[in-house]
Amino acid sequence: MTKKGWIIIAVLCISILGGMIWLAQRDKVNVDNIDGAKVQAASTQSGNIADHVYGKADSKVVLVEYGDFQCPGCGSAHPVIKNVVEKYKDKIAFVFRNYPLYTAHPNAYAASAAAEAAGLQGKYWEMHNKLFEDQNGWNKLSGSARADYFSAAAEALGLNVGDFNKAVDGEAVKKKITFDTALGKKAQLTGTPTFYINNKNVGDEYVINDKIVSKGTSGAELIWAKESSFEKLVIIPALKEVGIATE
Repeated sequence: MTKKGWIIIAVLCISILGGMIWLAQRDKVNVDNIDGAKVQAASTQSGNIADHVYGKADSKVVLVEYGDFQCPGCGSAHPVIKNVVEKYKDKIAFVFRNYPLYTAHPNAYAASAAAEAAGLQGKYWEMHNKLFEDQNGWNKLSGSARADYFSAAAEALGLNVGDFNKAVDGEAVKKKITFDTALGKKAQLTGTPTFYINNKNVGDEYVINDKIVSKGTSGAELIWAKESSFEKLVIIPALKEVGIATE
């Protein structure tokens, strides 16, 4: 190859590398000064999409889940958290933030985008529940089959499907997912689901008979796997700590 040919290849490689660096930098969000324990209002960083809150938005008790819609553990935790939050919805605020684990779960990002797009039409929690409760119906789909599934789900919820599909690929939804993920990284998540209540990590505890035990204890299960454990050991203590009656 001539010297000129090598120069052209070198220039192309530098251009490609520069493009890759630009793409990586583009998706970074500085959340150093943001308190992840608080409910987040809409901002330019989050694509002007606020945290989705179920329950009492101004509660002194804020339960935050960082989750991945394709994660089996998140799917198992969903009915437990849903029931507990429903029981205490007049006392606590529940926030779900996107933390798609791209490598392990190739459909996780698309599912987060579907939930956020539904949220733009006021049906976030309906899509959120649908995705978890029919996780096996979409988690192995790809390409047009996956897109068709989400479109059909949107139609079933009474959404404008055209607007929904545009939003799924839109900049606002992308920014919201990137923002949520940045907050998760700041919190040094090691996996999903991860739960924080008033900025205290409460999702990594193990229990037996509604009592906290060491991780390696025989028969122990994660605290979010059992409704009574999550209620008695997470929700009720947090409410009492801020002076909110539990009865």
